[in-house]
Amino acid sequence: MKSLRIALCAGEASGDLLAADLVRALRERFPDAEFAGIAGPKMRAAGVTSWWDASELSVMGLAEVLRHLPRLLRLRRDFRQRVLDWTPDVFIGIDAPDFNLGVEKWLKARGVRTVHDVSPSIWAWREARAEKIGESADRVLCLFPMEPPIYAMHGVDARFIGHPLADALPLDPDRDAARRELAIMGDGPVLALLPGSRMGEIARMLPTFLETADRVGKQIANLEVLIPAADEHCRHAIESLLRQIPLAHAYARVLDGHAQQAMIASDAVLLASGTAALEAMLAKRPMVIGHRISPATYRIVKLFGLLKSRFVSLPNVLAGRELVPECLQDDCTPERLADELLRWLRDPSAFATVEPEFLRIHEELRRDASSQAALAIADLIAQGEPLPAP
Repeated sequence: MKSLRIALCAGEASGDLLAADLVRALRERFPDAEFAGIAGPKMRAAGVTSWWDASELSVMGLAEVLRHLPRLLRLRRDFRQRVLDWTPDVFIGIDAPDFNLGVEKWLKARGVRTVHDVSPSIWAWREARAEKIGESADRVLCLFPMEPPIYAMHGVDARFIGHPLADALPLDPDRDAARRELAIMGDGPVLALLPGSRMGEIARMLPTFLETADRVGKQIANLEVLIPAADEHCRHAIESLLRQIPLAHAYARVLDGHAQQAMIASDAVLLASGTAALEAMLAKRPMVIGHRISPATYRIVKLFGLLKSRFVSLPNVLAGRELVPECLQDDCTPERLADELLRWLRDPSAFATVEPEFLRIHEELRRDASSQAALAIADLIAQGEPLPAP
C-alpha cells in the first residue's frame, strides 16, 4: 500500500507558517505521510516537497492581479492537474481563498477530499459565501467560535480549531521584557501606532495617526511613539510621512518589525483594525481602532449592506459588545482618536474592566490550533472511523 499523501497549498508568509505547524502536527499522527504542493520556506523545512514556491501567489492589488492573471490561471491549471495525478488522500488549501477555493472545487468534483484551512471572514462580509465555500471544501477549519454556526445554517461541515496567535502569546505577556528588548529607557508613556502593513493603508491612515499622537503628546509629557514597519518598503513610506508631519510634542521611533513587542511594551495602541486588533487584545493592551476606506467603497458597502457585523474589530466582535472604541470613516479624526487614547492613558482603571474579558477570549481561542486542525483532517481522512491517539 502507498503511504498517505497530503497535498497542500499556501500563499503568503502567514499561510506558510500555519501550514508548517499543521504538517508537524499531522506527522505526529501519520509519521510516514508524504506532503507536497505549493510551499514556502517554512513548509519545506517541515518536510513538504515544493512543486511551486508560495511566492508565486503573492500578488496584491487589482492592477497587479490583472497583470499576472494569465500566469496565475496557468499555474492553477497545472497545479490542480498535478495534485489529481498524485492521487492524494486529502488536499488542504491554507488561506489564499481566491486561489485555493477554485482548486478545491475542481478537485472535490473529481473525488478528492478537500479541506479549507482558515475560513474567510463570513461573519463580516457576505454570509451567503458560506454555501459557496461548502461547494469547494468538504471541511472548513475556523479560527473563531462564531463561524461554524454560520456554516451550519448552510449545511457546511466546519470546525472551530482556535487561533494560532492565541497559542503563541502568553496569557500574561511580559511588558518589562518587551521594553528591555526595544530599549525603552524613558519614564513617559508609550504609544504604539499600527496603521497597517500595506502601502495604501500607510498612506491613508498614518498621517491621521501622527496628528493624533502629536495631540496626545501635547496633553501628556514625555510621550514615546513606536511605529513598527513590516518591511523595508513600509519603513521608507513611514519615514517619508514623518518628515512631512514631524511630531512636535512626542518622540517617534520607527521599528524594523517587532509589532508584537511594541504592543506588549505600550501603554496604549492606535491601530487600523485587522489582525493587529486581535494581537493587541492578546497582548492585553488598551487600544483605539481608527479605520477609513475610500469614500466610493464606503458608499457601496453601506448601499448594499455588505457589512454584516455591528463591529469591525475582532475584540468587539468576539465579545459581542464594545470593549474598545471604533472610530470609523468620518469619526476617524485626530481629535476623536486623541480623546479616546487620552481616556485610556489618564485613567488606567478604565482598562481594569476590559482586561478580564480580553483574558476570557484569549483562553477561549487558545486550543492548540495546529493539533485541532490535524485532528479534524485525520477524522476526514478516516471518513468517520475511530482513530488511534497520536
